[in-house]
Parts: sequence; structure tokens; C-alpha cells
Amino acid sequence: MSARPVKTQIWMGGCLAAALVLCVACQFVKGKPPHEGPSSLSIKSVVVSGFHPSISSGGEPKIVRSPLTGAVFMAEPVSEEVARELTNRLFERLVEKGAYELIPPGQASGVYSKLLSSDPVLTDAEILQRMGRAFSSDAVLSGYVYRWRERIGTDYAVNTPASVAFDLCLISSLDGAVLWKDRFDKTQKSLSENLFDFSTFLKSKGRWMRAQELAAVGLADLVENLPSGIGREKES
Repeated sequence: MSARPVKTQIWMGGCLAAALVLCVACQFVKGKPPHEGPSSLSIKSVVVSGFHPSISSGGEPKIVRSPLTGAVFMAEPVSEEVARELTNRLFERLVEKGAYELIPPGQASGVYSKLLSSDPVLTDAEILQRMGRAFSSDAVLSGYVYRWRERIGTDYAVNTPASVAFDLCLISSLDGAVLWKDRFDKTQKSLSENLFDFSTFLKSKGRWMRAQELAAVGLADLVENLPSGIGREKES
């Protein structure tokens, strides 16, 4: 007889927990990033918007969420110069890959700035979508630099290792969908600290890399992972 109240309490507790989970889920959905999914559009031309600082110089380090994918990063202030240099390296690698017809960052930046100032209500994905349409392009490639921490030390002895984090997204000009996404978030460690990251150890040739060298490793991986199946094949 005394077991019923206990069961009732357990049942009520379960209902309360379920309600709390549902409430949290509803709050998360409100801020969800643009929808993801395959597009029926064949991607041939791409606007290279490139990288933008997640936190501008003078800001405070904090945990941020990507406005395009919702992924979470530990972010620090990044200069426009760093973002611009990484964008130039990205464009060079895309030219080498030859998977798409490219609209260069120099042309894209003016349209991006104009759209950014024209309507403050526009989301990042909507700005990129409109940019793609402005160039009559199929998609826009863009991302954010979340961290760019230079090493303190030399090639073979450091007090603080280099640490970089950035992502890339391919946004459909048709509907703003995320067609592809990838990220690189790494703080270099010694081989003894991380035996599972032997590939980075080989690429660094056993040295402690500078931030731009570490970023080059990540950028090469991201460009290599870009889906060539939805673009035109590289001409021989």
C-alpha cells in the first residue's frame, strides 16, 4: 500500500524532468542556425567571401557560437589583417584545387560590406545568400576566425604553443542552406602529450609551428575536404 505514493512521486518527477528538457530544447531551437541539407542545384560558381573575425580586436575572449552552423568555439580577438591573410591563402588553394568557377574575395568584400550596413536585421546567412545572388553565383564560401594565438618561444622550445581555430561553410545562394561545413580547432602539443596527433607532428617536422604554419595545415585539410562532386571537374 505504501508503494503507490512513491511511484506517484517518481512519475511526477519524470514528467517534471521531461518538461524541463522540452523547455530547454525549445529555447535552443529559437536560436538554431540556417537549415542544412542537400541542394538539387549543381554548384559550379562560388563567391569566396572568405574569413571574418569572430571577435574583433579589442574584444574580450569568450565562448562563441558560429552564426552559420551553431558550433561552439573558445574565441579570442582576431585582427582584420589576420582574417584577410587567411582569406588570401584560402583563395590560392581554391585556385589550385580548380573545383569551381570563383568570384575572388576582392570583389566579394565590397558587396559584403554594403549588405552588412544596408539592413542590420539581416542574419549572416541571409547576407551571404544575397551576396551569392548579386553575383549570380550558386553558392558562397565563408567562415570565421575564432582564435589566432602566436607561439611564444622557438622552433624547438616554447612557453606557449600556437593555437588557431576557424571554420568554413558553403552556403546556397538559392535557399541559404548549409551545403557543406568543416572546422579546424587546434593547439599544437608535443608528441608525448598527444600520441594520437602524429600527423601534425610529421607535418611540423618535429618543430613548434608558428600560428600561420598551423593554420596552413588546417586550411589544406578543409580545402581538400570541399565536396568536388557538386562542382565542375578540374580541367586537364
